[in-house]
Amino acid sequence: MTRTTPPPERARLAASLRDLRARTGLSMVGLAERTAFSKSSWERYLNGKSVPPRDAVRELCRLASEPEGRCLALWEIAESEWSGRAAPAPAPAPAPAPARRTETAQRTDAAAEAPSTVPEPVPPEASAPASRDDTRAGHRGAAVAVLASVCAVVVGGVAITLFLVLGQDALRSSSSASPSPSATGPRCRGAACEGRNPMDMKCGVGPQTLASYRTASGAMLELRDSRTCGTSWARMWGTRIGDRLEVTADGRPRSAEVENEADAAAYVYTPMTTTRSDTVVRACFRPAPGGESDGKGECFEGRVR
Repeated sequence: MTRTTPPPERARLAASLRDLRARTGLSMVGLAERTAFSKSSWERYLNGKSVPPRDAVRELCRLASEPEGRCLALWEIAESEWSGRAAPAPAPAPAPAPARRTETAQRTDAAAEAPSTVPEPVPPEASAPASRDDTRAGHRGAAVAVLASVCAVVVGGVAITLFLVLGQDALRSSSSASPSPSATGPRCRGAACEGRNPMDMKCGVGPQTLASYRTASGAMLELRDSRTCGTSWARMWGTRIGDRLEVTADGRPRSAEVENEADAAAYVYTPMTTTRSDTVVRACFRPAPGGESDGKGECFEGRVR
């Protein structure tokens, strides 16, 4: 399997977090026990596989007695790269090309400076007095030429003005686009969170506990809820490999399983399910085969407040 290298912004942040973790002397299990983030989450954060939540960086700085300013600055850069906020802004609409205006002006100047088509004077004896019709025709021709020049200038000015106005409207439209997600807020809300990890989506920051339960095997279970995200989920710890937890609300059930020793030594979270006020959330624990409670599911409920 090809191992992808994290971007340099994320790699710098991960290196700083590894240094802090080394200073604490804590193992991954120790970090999970002293923070709100699981061992598997810390492994992703310290290896640069994903950008940690802001609170995870702050908690690690606290454990290492490190001022959080530098690490939060690195986090901001890495989070901007990850979320796309650091992408370059769209280029503004180009200004009207001066060459086209110059060409129009040149045509107007050329029309104004063109030599008159009046015939060369003839000797007095060969000339005849101009008729009244010829004089009127000459005046009409001159008026038409002047009118054509004025129209060319006016049309050119209107076209340039429209171009500038449309360009400004385009700039205003691009600048009024929806803002990028907040760096410190949740990454999803409502239906967009359905089936996603609450910690990765920052919905696990400051949730409320709807209900708690201790199983016959000694595992601890909790139903959690975030009104900011509009979701609920369940978590378990003190478990064994093969233990399974399922959470159900109005939508489809979401479940998680303890797959290895690392999971058994940390928190394991179910994916989120969308909930609203007064929704009843139900969690069911299915122990691993072979234990005293083999095959006996244990369920409990909580209501979203």
